[in-house]
Amino acid sequence: MNYAFEEKSSHSYTETLEKLKQAITDNSFGVLYEVNLKDKIEGKGFDFANNFTVLEVCNPKLAKEVLDEQIEAGYLLPCKVVVYEKEDAVYAGVLKPTVLIDMVENDSLHAAAVKVEDILVKAVKAAV
Repeated sequence: MNYAFEEKSSHSYTETLEKLKQAITDNSFGVLYEVNLKDKIEGKGFDFANNFTVLEVCNPKLAKEVLDEQIEAGYLLPCKVVVYEKEDAVYAGVLKPTVLIDMVENDSLHAAAVKVEDILVKAVKAAV
């Protein structure tokens, strides 16, 4: 999966999610939004078997640096980190900022994307 970094967790879904949120906070990011897609889909009357939570996370200082450089990069913010169940296993991962930032075609933003990705990968590794 070249657009995301993910690892299989040795913990339950709930424990992985809680550990991930703590690791994100420990690394100077905040969780802006948390959405369990299973709950949302089932709330609309459709069956969905697996938990899948999306966390939208942000570091305001880094976000400001990126937006000051190119405001349109805001289309890519906040960063998405996920925890989900698949085939009796739990996975945690992050959509790679280094892949996304290439879409804005501004090489000066690449260093910030690397920094953000390194931090979020570290958080995922700490959670699993």
